[in-house]
Amino acid sequence: MDSEIFRSMILGILQGFTEFFPVSSTAHLILFPWFFNWTGEVNTLMFDVALHAGTLLALLICFYRDWIDMIVRDRKMLGIILVATIPAGLVGGLFQHAVENALRSPLIIVFSTTAFGILLLIAERYNKMNKDTASMADGIFIGLAQAIALIPGVSRSGITITAGMFRNLGRAGAAKFSFLLSTPIIAGAVLLEGRKLLRGTESYHLDAIAVGFLAAFFSGLFAIKFLMSFLKKHPLNIFAYYRFVLGAVILVMWISRG
Repeated sequence: MDSEIFRSMILGILQGFTEFFPVSSTAHLILFPWFFNWTGEVNTLMFDVALHAGTLLALLICFYRDWIDMIVRDRKMLGIILVATIPAGLVGGLFQHAVENALRSPLIIVFSTTAFGILLLIAERYNKMNKDTASMADGIFIGLAQAIALIPGVSRSGITITAGMFRNLGRAGAAKFSFLLSTPIIAGAVLLEGRKLLRGTESYHLDAIAVGFLAAFFSGLFAIKFLMSFLKKHPLNIFAYYRFVLGAVILVMWISRG
């Protein structure tokens, strides 16, 4: 198998799982090329857009009935989702490139991965799980939390599920709201970055980009369905422990390379 195709497939699978599991897709997509010194097509804007487009399609297929229901009937929930999207949209539009350039250090990822893993355990410990759906106040709180996900290692799904649990949403309810809330943000990012590509003149390895897109799509579908089923019966502790192990591995690698 062509090495570029192989790398695209691995990173696509990684994107699909880590976009929805509360472990930070950004951190993993930064760290894998760093660990293995991968360069080339997998470090292009086109590839990044393709991966996010794959996870966006997975979201739309899994939750299209919910979006139709909100548009046709449940306008209140649609309003909550749209209002909750505003903080992350503003922060992303104003600070995304500055944050991405300044905060991609492995040490920052170690700190954020560990700190927000601890926060996840605290939310799990004190969650009363007495709400099935989010109110406007819940949505604003979760939306403000989503804005923090711009920092590598935080995890968009991780921080929004954690915030939902702090507002006493059940695990599955918090995860579903998190996924619905992420849809307009991911769609906006794909559209904005896609516009930049239309103005460019670069040539791309389209086979590798297509493989990344498909890998992100299928692994994303699996991750969403698995997590929604898993959270009906099990706590999120395993993901927090994974974050601690990941942070320790990154720290050891950073020290060994220093």
